[in-house]
Amino acid sequence: MTDLSTTYLGLKLRTPLVASSSPLSQEIGGIRSLEDAGASAVVLYSLFEEQLRQESLDLEHHLNAGTESFAESLTYFPQPARFRTGPEGYLNYILKAKEAVNIPIIASLNCSTLGGWVKFAQRIEQAGADAIECNIYFIPTTMDISGAEVEKLYIDILREVKISVHIPVAVKLSPFFSNMANMAKRLDDAGANGLVLFNRFYQPDIDLDELEIKPNVLLSSPQELRLPMTWIGILYGRIRANLAATSGVHGPEDVIKLLMVGSDVTMLCSTLFRNGIGHLRHIEHGVREWMEEHEYESVYQMQGSMSQLRCPDPGAFERAQYMRAVKGMQHVLVTGREAWRVLSGE
Repeated sequence: MTDLSTTYLGLKLRTPLVASSSPLSQEIGGIRSLEDAGASAVVLYSLFEEQLRQESLDLEHHLNAGTESFAESLTYFPQPARFRTGPEGYLNYILKAKEAVNIPIIASLNCSTLGGWVKFAQRIEQAGADAIECNIYFIPTTMDISGAEVEKLYIDILREVKISVHIPVAVKLSPFFSNMANMAKRLDDAGANGLVLFNRFYQPDIDLDELEIKPNVLLSSPQELRLPMTWIGILYGRIRANLAATSGVHGPEDVIKLLMVGSDVTMLCSTLFRNGIGHLRHIEHGVREWMEEHEYESVYQMQGSMSQLRCPDPGAFERAQYMRAVKGMQHVLVTGREAWRVLSGE
């Protein structure tokens, strides 16, 4: 039988299908359902840095303000009563999740600054989490912070978390760096066990009736796959850290493409909201069927086969392909105009 197993963060996984951080993991029953449907690991909903500083923050304020700075929408956020359970509740939840399922449980720390909260990672490890996904979501709005300072913040947070724990640490980050390849290398050098590409940038909307800023959450579309696919294809074989693809993973074809450019795992969220948790079975069956049809015996055999490192045309990931795409679009436009002239009798 085709071997779908893979390794991520030192964890041997049955398949590359991982449930990403979302409301689906807010209940133990949801985690059980994910395991039953075929998820090989689950990333828990995020514990926010603000929760770890609750003794000095007004939590109600953080539940209703600054929504544009949250990596996961408040629509996806636990209700205020549950939010108040804070760090202790999160630790207890890790313990319960580990008792309830046999698949790895990856805790999620959502952060934007460097501080004492980082030490809480030790308690997450003690609670039994198999790994930590450090979701760094920082939107610099002051003009006095340089790009170099922003990048240093990411590196410093990673280093502090790595010092605090012995379990693997992945970094989930956005693509908005002047040199994504260099940033990936620096995170790799700083000890990241994995990179999760990419965080979705939630942008606020305006309620024209109430005249207030409100969160605007849209589920991802398959078209968003192109960004993580491009960068994973470029980074594969050039860094030691594992590569996880997230955002835009909706069907078997998406998983196959990401594996071929070099992903170790593919993380799913939006497609499970649209199609139900059982959609995991459809995706796994589709991946297995395609691999058998194309005579791939394992994920490892196909992994990275279409990366920039191994692709017959490395320029496909760079400017050369961009120029071809632009020229191709110009040809389509010219052809379209000619067809219109014929049909309209001009």
